[in-house]
Amino acid sequence: MARDEEGREDAYPRAPSREEWARMSEAERARVVEELPGEVTWDEMAMPEGDLHSQAKMGALQALKGYFSRQRRRVYLGTELPVYYPAERRFAPDLVAVLDADPHPRQKWVVSQEGKGLDWVMEVHVGGDRKKDAEYNVRRYARVGIPEYFIYDRARQRLEAYRLPSADAKAYVPIAPAQGRYASQVLGLELQVEEGRLRFWAGHAMLLEYEELIDRMETLVAGLQQRADEEARQLEDTERRLAEETRRREELERRLADSQAELERLRQHEG
Repeated sequence: MARDEEGREDAYPRAPSREEWARMSEAERARVVEELPGEVTWDEMAMPEGDLHSQAKMGALQALKGYFSRQRRRVYLGTELPVYYPAERRFAPDLVAVLDADPHPRQKWVVSQEGKGLDWVMEVHVGGDRKKDAEYNVRRYARVGIPEYFIYDRARQRLEAYRLPSADAKAYVPIAPAQGRYASQVLGLELQVEEGRLRFWAGHAMLLEYEELIDRMETLVAGLQQRADEEARQLEDTERRLAEETRRREELERRLADSQAELERLRQHEG
């Protein structure tokens, strides 16, 4: 019987150890991966925390997806994805990032199959006991070798961040903020809680969520449409003035021609 990280016996599915994986054939590995569940049980997950939790998680996912897409970088981003480290009890973080990984949809992340573990993890805490995120996961994520771990405590509107000081380290050190921002070396971004929202920064540029991008694009489109309508009105006014000037010029030319003809007639009559 396997034991969990706190020494208790559990029967939850686990991926094979590195030694067991090395002894398997390709067919055996494929069968094992196929049989590992693509979901976790209620006993393994925290209780649902409502919109505040889901909105923060999805907002961060949207901002990161948009950013890495624009950067044309291959980064896998997932939410509540069952993760299987060799011989470890599975877990499903709120948000994960893996650099240089195919971003195709997955039901689970099996480290031995993928060839690498997670690079960055974030948990969103809204209510209840903080021990799982702030103590238990700090030890577990460091032990399995996840380089960075961020906790967004939305209820308290604050961030906590941790980083492994070296590739072989098994304990995190806290990331100190600079002017309220926490730098992620993994993502190449800075994180900050601002006006009740988690924000990502790329230098001086703030990453926007989809709804914010849509609002900004709608404002831009509305402004362009207003400008186009104004220019169309100005063009119509110009065309009307040109038409009026053309009509006046034609009238003057007609009167000039009539006057010249009358003058010629009078000269002939006088002669």
